[in-house]
Formats: sequence, C-alpha cells, structure tokens
Amino acid sequence: MTTRIGLFGAGGRMGRMLIKTISEDGRTELAAAAERAGSALVGQDAGTLAGVGVLGVPIVDQDASIFASDAVIEFTLPEVTLAHARAASAAGTPIVIGTTGLNAEQEAELAELGRTIPIVYAPNMSAGVNLLLALVERVAASLGPDAWDIEVVEMHHNRKIDAPSGTAIGLGRAAATGRERPFDEVAVLSREGQTGARRAGDIGFATLRGGDVVGEHTVIFAGDAERIELTHKAGDRRIFANGAVQAACWIVGKPAGLYSMRDVLNL
Repeated sequence: MTTRIGLFGAGGRMGRMLIKTISEDGRTELAAAAERAGSALVGQDAGTLAGVGVLGVPIVDQDASIFASDAVIEFTLPEVTLAHARAASAAGTPIVIGTTGLNAEQEAELAELGRTIPIVYAPNMSAGVNLLLALVERVAASLGPDAWDIEVVEMHHNRKIDAPSGTAIGLGRAAATGRERPFDEVAVLSREGQTGARRAGDIGFATLRGGDVVGEHTVIFAGDAERIELTHKAGDRRIFANGAVQAACWIVGKPAGLYSMRDVLNL
C-alpha cells in the first residue's frame, strides 16, 4: 500500500529533504506540498524544487488540498503548526509534527487535538536520538541526584532560532522522568552571573550556535572522580526526514492519540 503524504513547509531545507525522501521511498508518494501564502515558490513543481525531477505536484498555498492526503508532515513554526494541527483535526487527517520550540500551552493543545486524530509529535525524528532518549531516562533512574549531576549540551547551526533545542529539552525531560521529578522544577535552561553553588538534582543546559552544524547533543552524568557522557551527532538532515516518513507510514490507521517517535520505533 502506498502512503500519500501532504507536506507543509515544502520550500525550507527540511521540506526539500522531505520531498526527496518521499519520492525515493518505495512506500510513499508526495500527494501535495504547501508553502505560505505569497511565497515565490507557489506554483513551482515540488520535485524540481527539491532537485529530484518533475513530480507533477505544484506547490500551493491552499491548506485544504493538503488534508486530502493519507497523512501530513509538518516542519514549520509553532504558531503555524498549531493552526495546521487544528485544520488536520477538522479534516480527520493524521499529522506528523517535527516543529521545535512549542511551549507548554501549545503542547497541551496538541494533546487535546490528539483526542480526535492520531498525531506523532517529536522534538527529533531520528532513530538514534530516540534511542538516546530511552537510554538517558534509564541511566538517570539508576544514578541518584545526590551523587550525579546532569548537564545537557547542544550545538546547532547559526540560523537556528530556538534555544535550547527541542531535542535538548526532550533529553532533559527524559532525565527528569527517569528521576521521577517534574521537569519544570529541576530545569536550569541558562546560567549567568553569580549563580551560587549548583543545586543537587538540577538538570542544566548549555547552548552553542555556529557554522553549519546539523545537530549535536551530549548528556553528561557527572559524579565524583568519574563522568558518563551519552552523545548523538547528526551529520545529515536525511536522518530526520527518514524518521518523519516512517512516522507518516506508521500513523495511518492508528487510533486518535498523541504519539512520539518512541511509539513509532517501538522503544
């Protein structure tokens, strides 16, 4: 069975990579592709834009045609993502969301929309990162907060607009879950000035930006005289596109609910 995928944000770097991945994956075909209203890309062939040849799928700025697909993939901006998720809910179309930077209120709305349609929402779509999330939760559960400090360090390219990254926040949440602590009570997203001694049990974050780094994440468990570091380095955006396409194939026919890539990958 071929999964017909609609795509938002077709003109971005991830969008073009997704067009290429969808067109090359034997399970899927690009059903529709959209960009924002007024974009100079509207009317262009999606395949030509992505460098894979003519696909016969023009880029549109009308959302309704996208939701005639079997599933929709969405990598845009938080406010736009919520609008598309609401439209997907109204149309009864499953949606895969890889947008980062959603706040707690927006995530809560996604959970509510998940009562009507299946939604896969993940801060990172790669198989490796989602395995790392599972490992971090397990290690954090094994190493107590009195003896082991947790720090999350991430680096991305100089055009990334949110910080810390959605993946870094996800890793911090995994660590907090492992320790059975509310994330918002232990997260220290930045440090500056006279901060005083580190509080036991906190989960700290450090954010680096520069060059063309696709994404690097390290979770450090620091104890007395020893340190454990779990690291994932992304070398190509293809890994995120592969995961999103896998999620789109997986979500078709699933009952309503808010799912993660750990569900998709059966971790």
